[in-house]
Amino acid sequence: MFSLTYEFRLLPTKQQIEIFQDWLEINRKVYNYALAERKDWYKSRSCQINACSLHSEYIIPVNAPRPTYASQSKSLTAAKELYPDLKRVQSQVLQQTLKRLENAFTSMWERDFGFPRFKKVGQLRSFVFPQLGKEPLKPGLIKLPVIGWVKFRQSRDIPTDAAVKQARIVKRSSGWYVMLTLQWDVSVPQPLPHGDALGVDVGLMSFIAASNGFCVKRPKFFVDLQRKLKLLQQRVSRKKLGSNNRRKTQAKVARLHERIANTRKDFHWKIAHQLCDQAKTIFVEDLNLVGLSRGMLGKHCLDAGWGQFFQVLEQCCFKRGVYFQKVDSRKTSQICPNCGTETGKKDLSERVHVCENCGYTTDRDVAAAQVVLNRGCAAVGQTVKMLDEGKFTRTPVSQESHGFKSKRANAVF
Repeated sequence: MFSLTYEFRLLPTKQQIEIFQDWLEINRKVYNYALAERKDWYKSRSCQINACSLHSEYIIPVNAPRPTYASQSKSLTAAKELYPDLKRVQSQVLQQTLKRLENAFTSMWERDFGFPRFKKVGQLRSFVFPQLGKEPLKPGLIKLPVIGWVKFRQSRDIPTDAAVKQARIVKRSSGWYVMLTLQWDVSVPQPLPHGDALGVDVGLMSFIAASNGFCVKRPKFFVDLQRKLKLLQQRVSRKKLGSNNRRKTQAKVARLHERIANTRKDFHWKIAHQLCDQAKTIFVEDLNLVGLSRGMLGKHCLDAGWGQFFQVLEQCCFKRGVYFQKVDSRKTSQICPNCGTETGKKDLSERVHVCENCGYTTDRDVAAAQVVLNRGCAAVGQTVKMLDEGKFTRTPVSQESHGFKSKRANAVF
């Protein structure tokens, strides 16, 4: 089975927007109630046996089972008789909200995520239709259960041989969007290493440095607009709580954040396509992105968005038939890519790699990308053909904005 998610902008009427907002608020209350039920059960089991806290204790019977998705779904059916507002929302949509909470607890246990938090007003921004009726799509129209036909901007064709598995309605500062998950009953083979190979190193000076000398300077998406964002946030803090002016200013802050995120993602896709144009096999570093984001330069690491870039590059490689693989990132800047000698640590101010053993000189980031390429080729069990009888080309280093002149020949398997 092969699935893809298509995103389109919705064009709902005023009445449909009111329904969307009402459903989001009801789903938020269901999420918070289910989370409170689970949290109370956990707190009742965490109190000490021989002492009581000075504030309060959560007393729940010993034989009370732990709240799960199945038990809370049954309770949701009974709650509809006590709270008629729940009947306004399609039943499967509420069940998906409970499943979302279950996934949050699973991520806490298995992926070391934090404990799930309560959603404030406006924080829950999406709900899911896990099933759609027969023939839910028409040109520029989608039929949602209970709501009916909703217009959307069909920016690209939807394959007729794909089955629509689910639809997610998302609220953003720029409007409403629908994410359609399409599924094909086909098996798509994964690309194998072939053609020209390329190693990619990411950094803060150069966003990427490729093993062939291709370098791109890092744009500062958040830092460039940080002053404007600070002014808007100051205006929000000076407005009266609950006032219309405060909500309008908060909307401006949200639009600016969305603009930063969209600009960053567009840049990542453009760079990914440029890399796929140059090679048929791409190797990148397997970085500890969480550790980098918590360091002294965490703000700049998060602004670069390396994690999103790797995801975008992997998707782009899959779509274009390019092999993608991550390799070990340790000591990539401390090893000479020409002779393999370990040169030792370099200061961040030292931007040129000079090997005392073989005399190979190139940009520091390009040398790290070439080390990534060597490790990737060794991991897939292939050899790399280079210029000058197996050696890198040695040309003087040039501090041009687009990269250094020392380039490595395209690696051919």
